[in-house]
Amino acid sequence: MNLPVAELHIHLEGTLEPEMIMSLAAKHSIELPYGSIDELRAQYEFSNLQSFLDLFYANMLVLRTREDFHEITMAYLQRAHASGVRHVELFFDPQAHVERGMDLRDVIAGIRDALNEAQNRWGISHKLIACFWRHAPASEALELLRLMIAEKHDIDGIGLDSSELGFPPELFVEVFDLARESGLHVVAHAGEEGPADYIWQALDLLKVERVDHGIRCLDDQELVQRLVAEQMPLTVCPLSNIRLRAVDTMADHPLPAMLEAGLKVSVHSDDPAYFGGYMDANFASLIQTFNFSTEQLAQLARNSFESSFIDDSAKRERLAEVDAWVNQR
Repeated sequence: MNLPVAELHIHLEGTLEPEMIMSLAAKHSIELPYGSIDELRAQYEFSNLQSFLDLFYANMLVLRTREDFHEITMAYLQRAHASGVRHVELFFDPQAHVERGMDLRDVIAGIRDALNEAQNRWGISHKLIACFWRHAPASEALELLRLMIAEKHDIDGIGLDSSELGFPPELFVEVFDLARESGLHVVAHAGEEGPADYIWQALDLLKVERVDHGIRCLDDQELVQRLVAEQMPLTVCPLSNIRLRAVDTMADHPLPAMLEAGLKVSVHSDDPAYFGGYMDANFASLIQTFNFSTEQLAQLARNSFESSFIDDSAKRERLAEVDAWVNQR
């Protein structure tokens, strides 16, 4: 039995595997700058976040139809099921698709079709979170959010992603105010490449319910004390941090120190097609490097469910699954 977990930091477009990229390109007669899967895989060496994002945005151009979004979502959910994921809060980037002429209704309907199918097939519950680009003007995010609310698009929350350095959370206060006023959940990437101050801004200005990444919090002990006191969830992505050079090696990763400090950390796969693996691979790397105990692994799993947006009854059911996993060890 795999460790039951919730995946709360996962970008749909980051699950686009090379084989699917080539297949969809052929389907839509799209000419790619690489002629084979091996050539494409050779691009997956990144020096920083921006070098990844350049490839990430180029590859998602192959997603053209509602059926494509259903296909990529189902492919991710099948892998997630095999990795022990019992609940997913899936990110997608609406600006990436609107700017190339996609109808958001088709994008969201394709994703929702797959999420509902996976719930029926494997019992994976779900939420859907629209992440806005921090490198684009905040006015663009605000305009799009207003449209999504007016057209009653089927989303559960908003997030903030893309290039962090130079784009502080304070730029997006109006966007997050509108989201909260509209009853949407709010989360934001902060403290991956950006400084601890970005985490403060996410908390105090955006009033987030969860911080995505947050590993730079250890640079500020006052911030750590606050995060511990509030039990603010931090969704940490170990393999991603290594691939993007935010952390040099897995042995240098701050996750054990974060757990030891009492921070409410959980483990997630971010953009697994690009960063070396899904949930099971992230946990396997942590176990190999740090020899985490059964109780430490269970704590990470419990944190994931407690940090999710499912209701209290569903949380109790999921936490009971973690207890059952511990008892089988």
